[in-house]
Amino acid sequence: IILSYFLQSSRTARSEEDREGLWDAWGPWSECSRTCGGGASYSLRRCLSSKSCEGRNIRYRTCSNVDCPPEAGDFRAQQCSAHNDVKYHGQFYEWLPVSNDPDNPCSLKCQAKGTSLIVELAPKVLDGTRCYTESLDMCISGLCQIVGCDHQLGSTVKEDNCGVCNGDGSTCRLVRGQYKSQLSATKLDDTVVAIPYGSRHIRLVLKGPDHLYLETKTLQGTKGENSLSSAGTFLVDNSTVDFQKLPDKEILRMAGPLTADFIIKIHDSGPADSTVQFIFYQPIIHRWRETDFFPCSATCGGGYQLTSAECFDLRSNRVVADQYCHYYPENIKPKPKLQECNLDPCPASDGYKQIMPYDLYHPLPRWEATPWTACSSSCGGGIQSRAVSCVEEDIQGHVTSVEEWKCMYTPKMPIVQPCNIFDCPKWLAQEWSPCTVTCGQGLRYRVVLCIDHRGMHTGGCSAKTKPHIKEECIIPTPCYKPREKLPVEAKLPWFKQAQELEEGAAVSEEPSFIPEAWSACTVTCGVGIQVRIVRCQVLLSFSQSVADLPVDECEGPKPASQRACYAGPCNGEIPEFNPDNADQLLGDLQDLDELYDWEYEGFTKCSESCGGGVQEAVVSCLNKQTRELADENLCVTSRRPPQLLKSCNLDPCPARWEIGKWSPCSLTCGVGLQTRDVVCSHLLSREMNEVVILADELCHHPKPNTVQACNRFNCPPAWYPAPWQMCSRTCGGGVQKRDVLCKQRMADGSFLELPETFCSASKPTSQQVCKKDDCPSEWLLSDWSECSVSCGEGTQTRSAICRRVLKTGISAVVNSTLCPPLPFSSSIRPCMLATCARPGRPSTKHSPHIAAARNIYIQTRRQRKLHFVVGGFAYLLPKTTVVLRCPTRRFRKPLITWEKDGQHSISSAHVTVAPFGYLKIHRLKPSDAGIYTCSAGPAQEQFVIKLIGGNRKLAAKPLSLWSEEEEALQVKKANPKDALQTHKHQNGIFSNGSKAEKRGLTADPGNRYDDIVSRLLEQGGWPGELLTSWEAQDSAERNASSEEDPSAEQALLHLPFTMVAEQKRLDDILRNLSQQPEELRDLYSKHLVAQLAQDIFRSHLENQDMLHKPSEQRFSPVAIPPRKHVSSFSSSLRSSSGEIGGGSRRPHRKPTILRKISAAQQLSASEVVTHLGQTVALASGTLSVLLHCEAVGNPRPTIHWTRNGEAVQFSDRILLQPDDSLQILAPVEADVGFYTCNATNALGYDSVSIAVTLAGKPLVKTSRVTVLNTEKPAITMDIGGTIRTVRGVNVTINCQVAGVPEAEVTWFRNKSKLGSSHHLHEGSLLLINVSFSDQGLYSCRAANLHGELTEGTQLLILDPPQVPTQLEDIRALLLATGPNLPSVLMSPLGTQLVLDPGNSALLGCPIKGHPTPNITWFQNGQPITTAPRLTHHIWGAGQILQVANLSGLPQGEFSCLAQNEAGTLVQKATLVIQDYWWSVERLSTCSASCGNRGIHQPRLRCLLNNTEVDPEHCAGKPRPAVQPVACNRRDCPSRWMVTSWSACTRSCGGGVQTRRVTCQKLKASGISTPVSNDMCTQLAKRPVDTQACNQQLCVEWAFSSWGQCNGPCIGPRLAVQHRQVFCQTRDGITLPSEQCSALPRPVSTQNCWSEACSVHWRVSLWTLCTATCGNYGFQSRRVECVHARTNKAVPEHLCSWGPRPANWQRCNITPCENTECRDTTRYCEKVRQLKLCQLGQFRSRCCGTCGKA
Repeated sequence: IILSYFLQSSRTARSEEDREGLWDAWGPWSECSRTCGGGASYSLRRCLSSKSCEGRNIRYRTCSNVDCPPEAGDFRAQQCSAHNDVKYHGQFYEWLPVSNDPDNPCSLKCQAKGTSLIVELAPKVLDGTRCYTESLDMCISGLCQIVGCDHQLGSTVKEDNCGVCNGDGSTCRLVRGQYKSQLSATKLDDTVVAIPYGSRHIRLVLKGPDHLYLETKTLQGTKGENSLSSAGTFLVDNSTVDFQKLPDKEILRMAGPLTADFIIKIHDSGPADSTVQFIFYQPIIHRWRETDFFPCSATCGGGYQLTSAECFDLRSNRVVADQYCHYYPENIKPKPKLQECNLDPCPASDGYKQIMPYDLYHPLPRWEATPWTACSSSCGGGIQSRAVSCVEEDIQGHVTSVEEWKCMYTPKMPIVQPCNIFDCPKWLAQEWSPCTVTCGQGLRYRVVLCIDHRGMHTGGCSAKTKPHIKEECIIPTPCYKPREKLPVEAKLPWFKQAQELEEGAAVSEEPSFIPEAWSACTVTCGVGIQVRIVRCQVLLSFSQSVADLPVDECEGPKPASQRACYAGPCNGEIPEFNPDNADQLLGDLQDLDELYDWEYEGFTKCSESCGGGVQEAVVSCLNKQTRELADENLCVTSRRPPQLLKSCNLDPCPARWEIGKWSPCSLTCGVGLQTRDVVCSHLLSREMNEVVILADELCHHPKPNTVQACNRFNCPPAWYPAPWQMCSRTCGGGVQKRDVLCKQRMADGSFLELPETFCSASKPTSQQVCKKDDCPSEWLLSDWSECSVSCGEGTQTRSAICRRVLKTGISAVVNSTLCPPLPFSSSIRPCMLATCARPGRPSTKHSPHIAAARNIYIQTRRQRKLHFVVGGFAYLLPKTTVVLRCPTRRFRKPLITWEKDGQHSISSAHVTVAPFGYLKIHRLKPSDAGIYTCSAGPAQEQFVIKLIGGNRKLAAKPLSLWSEEEEALQVKKANPKDALQTHKHQNGIFSNGSKAEKRGLTADPGNRYDDIVSRLLEQGGWPGELLTSWEAQDSAERNASSEEDPSAEQALLHLPFTMVAEQKRLDDILRNLSQQPEELRDLYSKHLVAQLAQDIFRSHLENQDMLHKPSEQRFSPVAIPPRKHVSSFSSSLRSSSGEIGGGSRRPHRKPTILRKISAAQQLSASEVVTHLGQTVALASGTLSVLLHCEAVGNPRPTIHWTRNGEAVQFSDRILLQPDDSLQILAPVEADVGFYTCNATNALGYDSVSIAVTLAGKPLVKTSRVTVLNTEKPAITMDIGGTIRTVRGVNVTINCQVAGVPEAEVTWFRNKSKLGSSHHLHEGSLLLINVSFSDQGLYSCRAANLHGELTEGTQLLILDPPQVPTQLEDIRALLLATGPNLPSVLMSPLGTQLVLDPGNSALLGCPIKGHPTPNITWFQNGQPITTAPRLTHHIWGAGQILQVANLSGLPQGEFSCLAQNEAGTLVQKATLVIQDYWWSVERLSTCSASCGNRGIHQPRLRCLLNNTEVDPEHCAGKPRPAVQPVACNRRDCPSRWMVTSWSACTRSCGGGVQTRRVTCQKLKASGISTPVSNDMCTQLAKRPVDTQACNQQLCVEWAFSSWGQCNGPCIGPRLAVQHRQVFCQTRDGITLPSEQCSALPRPVSTQNCWSEACSVHWRVSLWTLCTATCGNYGFQSRRVECVHARTNKAVPEHLCSWGPRPANWQRCNITPCENTECRDTTRYCEKVRQLKLCQLGQFRSRCCGTCGKA
């Protein structure tokens, strides 16, 4: 229907935009959906293109935005009630609307009356229905549309607090206050506040027992009253009032705007006070309004006019007094505006003044003031006033008074000012005179002056405040004559001075007693009386006159009107006054004094009502005869009775509330709390201040509040941080977070959460570092290794690293001593595998085996380090470093364990247990002697170490742990007889013993060879040279010389370092001795030991001969006596390998360079010959240096020389001799360095260095290479290069030094000296298990007497790429790179991210390492840069890969390769792209429940990840074929069928619509047949067939007849006429114009012809120019509005429709000639009279006149 209507409607012209958009023009607006209360109307348009058009084909607007009459009811309720006659589940209900549904406000939900049943009766309410009851938003097509207060769709305009749409709140003011009741028994009611008409948002809260009620007064004067007797919501004078009555308070709310003036009153209902807090927005109904300009001050010749401001009442539309506008501080009175007017020159004939526009000589009106009046007070601050009026002065100087508005362009002068603000005069008392007596009671006097503010003695002080001039005084000296009744008066000079200076009282504005002067004394001598008149007077300030008042008007005591006087003695003489005649004077005055006396006259009122008060006795001066009160001056002061006090009202006070002060408000805004202490107390005694605290029940009055709300107004938005969450770590630097929200605390105490933009202050931090302490050291254990065996029982091990997490979050490896002791079971455990093969079967594995060496080792000379293999015995010198190896087969070396004397050995600073199967003892000491056991699984081997003490005796094993110094001392002091642990005569070998002992076996196997070795060391059969050498060595030791003293070592060249004998040889000797007779055993043992010594030494010499050629022998062999028999034995243990050297008969052998320790040989002054291992010191006379290098090996090794690591370049000065010696001729400084001889054959190599220094200066062997290590567990390097290695490696840096004397080595790290805790051995530095903390520059400094030299090695720790444990940084980087993009972190095992087609993604590669790894990205194994059709960006130093606009093509595996010098790491992630596809939804609900039209229509859905999306995404996908399926093809039950409603019988005023209702039954064939109405009545109620329609009033525009054509002229003969247009019903009832807004409004104004407007402007001729030259000449003309027919002047406003011609202009603008000085204005005579020629601007214009002056 709508579409056909649209097509039939006439189309308007299409705009250019519509044609471009292929839309047809918009159709007309439809009828409004509602007739009142705001409805909706729509308009349609058609798309003219075969394709789809952009935009919508329907638009809406609001309509009928007028309020509905009260009887119309709620629109939503009307829609619910329409279902009242339709059964729901077989039952009729009366439906009520359910409003403000937050989920679907535009559905019609109704509730069955009297039940809790709520049903959605329609999915959509009718267009125009309000979404919410308190909102203008309306429902259109089932959707809630925003409607502003301007009733426009989509508008967000709101009303301000004043009710003005889109207002700024300036038309009203916030009124808030508090009222506290002051009711009493006589005043039961009081007014709280008057709230005027139009006020909004009123809220009053009464706290207390009283009750609120209302009085109202409408604008028409109608009064009303409401007692608010019950709570609820009701109407009072058409204003909605919400009243709540609670036990302790009453709350009154009115939304407004009020339709009357409301007076809120309070009625007394209880003993306690009540408070009322109120707040409302009051309309500003009085506004300043600027007036039109006042009439011009002149009719011609140029005048001025001003505007003013008047106070305007917006309610009554009338001007009111100004004080109404002054009531509102928001009202700012506009300043008057001033403009010129009537600038036409006055014609000479009419006598008007002619004033030049902007004329400097015509003064404006001004304020003029009269002189100030006299000050209202002579001192202390008064006021004075004057009259101010507006006057005007003409050119002749006549001043006239004019209206005040003419002077309003300047501020009015003040009419009142303060005056005489200086202080009033004050009394100033001088010092007291001496007392009038010398004993007893007397008087003293003083002078009292009136001093003004300048310090001058003047009058004007008040007599009431004057200090007294005399007082009694007492002299402590007793008098010895009868005491006088009265005190002795003062001497005459003092008394006279005090009387003369006494001032009379001055008249003031306050009524006061004013005494006149005393009369003369009534007698001429003796005692008489003086009298004076005392009047009550007041000063009248306005007339500055004095008026007499009745005596009752003056307060205070009236001054005495008579007094006694003394006129001197009556004998006619005036004697000099002295103390003696004072008695006579007092005697004469005594009669007068006895007439007046003091008496008590009752008591004052009690000072307290309870708890004990005091009363004071009242003392008065009385006339004894008349019993009347008299002036106290008439009574003798000394006779005044003492002050009397008595107690009163001693009863305890009743219990009452003691109230403390309110505390400060807990909050500055929102709603805070104030508290105070309120206790029930009982005052027992006021004197003792004794107060008892009682229970609250004992105080009968209600307890005052102890808590009250304060600062109840909204706070500004502010940040509210939540408490900090738990720290992410307990130590080592964690992070804790908190929520920080922008909230506003409201006046009711609640919080309103706001967007962050509302909070202007900087946001507090939401994340902080916490637990910034180092963690305690802890063990970091590796995984368990594999089992040490393939079957049976084995062991598993794991390594432990002592680690500490620092406060920076970085883990650092620390010294193992900082960690708690680690149980042995934590690093090794047994493991059990499958049972091994049975003995009967061949086993694939053999048990572990230790390759032991069964030898006896005897050290004869000092050596730094010796290497041994387990299985033998060693007798060694102290301070020798021993390396003990345990060579194994079929066993892992890290599992080897060591024991000493049965105790498990662990590493320490003195003993190192290495994981490679060896044990190292640093610098032997006596406590190191013992049996060392090496265990490799079930295999074990031992090695016995004994120490040789002084005089070549065995050192006794200490019984306790000595210190190193004590051990050394004990060794030196050892007696040869005590040196052996077991003396030879106590040894079982040489004495009687058991059978076991006779077989050569001792109880302790470690001592079995001690006696033979002791005898061997004591043997005297050594060659004499050797004995001498031994003595020399012992002497050298005693003299604390170097261990390699050249003088001692030179004689020991042929003594072996260590003598070696096989255990089998010594076992044979023991066995032979055990078989000898006891008496021959001692003698025979000496022979066997001597033979053993000869064999050892002979074997050593033969070995030496075998190693050296005859031509190379440089020393004669030591002669051996022929009587000594020498047997063969092995010699010369290699100090580097610990293996025993064999004879020359062995077929193959690695190269060995012979080391000959001796001083540099200086054969002549010019030639130096030396062997390797020495230092050559070049002198200035050295001409030749010969370096020998002798090497043995099979095959014969080849020799080559290097210097400082580089091959020696031979020349005519550096020669290689035939015997492979290196000769340097004429050595220079460039030849200094370490020369190394390298011997190489097929089996290996050996090398030895010799140092050549300059004048003995230190020299360091260096290597300038860089070592990179990523796999080896240990590396060794000479100092001088760079080491780059991974963590956990043992690093040895060699610092081989040379110099004469030998240089001392000192190690530094980063220029700081290394302490003794580091592993420093023989010039080498050992760094165990290096970590990042070990990085740095290690320097070796060699120093001796001739200088020092420093070389360094840089140690850099590498960290291979690995995944960091903390990923917060890279997650934050991902968030910063793309806050809204999907992201994934890669991992070594691979991750996955599922994406929509076309999305972008971020891939993060978390990595750490040192140095920073380089990251390379790959896709499917190919570099990312070569990936086709892939848009990507790399961010964050390569850690972030952004892949853009993903489709199905680039999905696959992405990987990042991180690599540095220490290693590589690959991490992967897979991106999976989802695709769109069509899905056929299961059959929908049948379209009909019966009949022949029911079908199931399958629905196609476009899905992405099982979520329905826009079908456009599936546009390119094949659509499945779908066919509708028939359903529910059956007969329908009978039902009512209705036709459409007929047209309404009336268009307004209430009509009727009808329709036809029949009972029909629809068959399965689709044919509908009528049936009996009874069949439908059983199923449903019969629908109505008649309804009312068009109930709105019939309204029309009515208008009056046109008025007269007398409006303002708008053109020639053209004026305006008006008529009234108003809205009314057809019955003639006038309605508001809004009721007819839907109808076209007739015009109320039209043009008309008027004879009065036949006017035009008429101009006269220009006057003569006021100047002949210069810049100030002008001329004027008359311009007037005249009637065209009569040619008479008419008011100018009739011609205002046309521009007014100019009435003046400049003229004669030409330069004046300099030769003549002329006046250029005709007012120059006035300038001269006013003496204005001194001013330049006047002097130039009145040149002639001023020149004459």
